[in-house]
Amino acid sequence: MTTVHTDGSWRSGPHTAARTADLTYHRLPGDQVVGEGAPMVGERVLGDFAGVTVGVWEIEPSVSCDVEIDEVFVVLSGDATVQFEDDTPDLDLGPGSVVRVRAGQKTRWIVRDTLRKVFLAAPAT
Repeated sequence: MTTVHTDGSWRSGPHTAARTADLTYHRLPGDQVVGEGAPMVGERVLGDFAGVTVGVWEIEPSVSCDVEIDEVFVVLSGDATVQFEDDTPDLDLGPGSVVRVRAGQKTRWIVRDTLRKVFLAAPAT
C-alpha cells in the first residue's frame, strides 16, 4: 500500500533522507517475477510537485518484468540492469544514474544489489 503524506510533512523546509527513509514493503506480484521467489519492494510516496508524484522506491535482488509509466528517477544505491523490449539499449544502473522511462515500455529488471531510487512519476493517462 502506498502512503501519501497529506499532513504537510513534505513541503519547503523539512526534508526526507531518501537513502534511509522508512518504506512500506510488499512482495512483488507473481506475474512480474522471473524465476523463483518474490522479492520485497518498498515504496514511500512523499507528495506531489507540479503535477507529478515524488517518492522513494526499493527492490531486493531479483529478476522481474514491468510495463513502465512515464517516470524520471535517480538511483541512490544498488546495482541493476534494465533491458527493454523495444530498441532502447540496456541501461546499467548504479548510484547517481538518472533515467527516464516512457509509459508502455516493457522492461526486464535484473537487480544484483538492492536498488533504491527517488522517482518523479507523471499521472496516469
